[in-house]
Amino acid sequence: MADEINKVVILGSGPAGLTAALYTARANLSPLLIEGYEPGGQLTITTEVENYPGFEHGIQGPEMMEVFRRQVTRFGTRFLSGAVTEVRFGKRPFELIADSKVIKAEAVIIATGATAKLLGIESEKRLMGYGVSACATCDGAFFKEKEAIVVGGGDTAMEEAIFLTRFVTKASVVHRRDALRASKIMQDRARRNPKISFIWDSTIEEILGEQKQGVSGVKLKNLKTGKITEMKTDAVFVAIGHNPNSALFKGQLEMDEIGYLKVKAGSTYTNVNGVFAAGDVVDSVYRQAVTAAGTGCMAAIDAERWLEAKGD
Repeated sequence: MADEINKVVILGSGPAGLTAALYTARANLSPLLIEGYEPGGQLTITTEVENYPGFEHGIQGPEMMEVFRRQVTRFGTRFLSGAVTEVRFGKRPFELIADSKVIKAEAVIIATGATAKLLGIESEKRLMGYGVSACATCDGAFFKEKEAIVVGGGDTAMEEAIFLTRFVTKASVVHRRDALRASKIMQDRARRNPKISFIWDSTIEEILGEQKQGVSGVKLKNLKTGKITEMKTDAVFVAIGHNPNSALFKGQLEMDEIGYLKVKAGSTYTNVNGVFAAGDVVDSVYRQAVTAAGTGCMAAIDAERWLEAKGD
């Protein structure tokens, strides 16, 4: 029904959005969840997940999202495939445009996530989850006693490389320039670590390997000489940053200079009353499935209480 006003509309179907759906559905708010362009979020491009509580033997990322989805459907969550192309937070009820339809909502929970910046080469896409990763915290433990490459030159790349040295025998940082962008303290930590080495003025032209056997090496291009060399490695961690999926809200919601949505301390309230934000679209620090789920729970409880107070 065109004039139906939804109590809660959730944008995004990763751990944050699905957890928000679970809590709002169990509170009898009959949430409508709009799945977005990447149903299931970043976990759908991962393979084994071993660091989410409750899955003793690990679980495949896509399968985990399917479990979440079945659970929230059981409590009455409604799903709409596709993505929102426009939001009108100046109106009450709020209006969201998806597939040229106007969807009305009393409260909105934004869980649109973030997208890892990647190298954009075919072999990276093909081997993502098979030795190529954008998260050392998620996947580093799979490479005990192996060698890894980290791509990047900022703080994130240094953090990833340092973290990896708990597991790998060698972490080689590949950077396109001859100086790091990382803060001095992070550079010093990385340089002091005997397991970390640096490959300067270079980019990865191709990642070698097959899904069955995993990554076997890379082709490196020296940007100063143009020379291509091959290097053996068991894993490639891309650490060149993330883009929060927040462009849709520019001019309506407060965000930082990168685009992460700002929320009031200790809550999920944005600067617009009745609009809440959770997961990686807010979080530039932890970016884990379990932390996303946690803030999804917070957003649901915040929305539920806000709707309750509004009805008084």
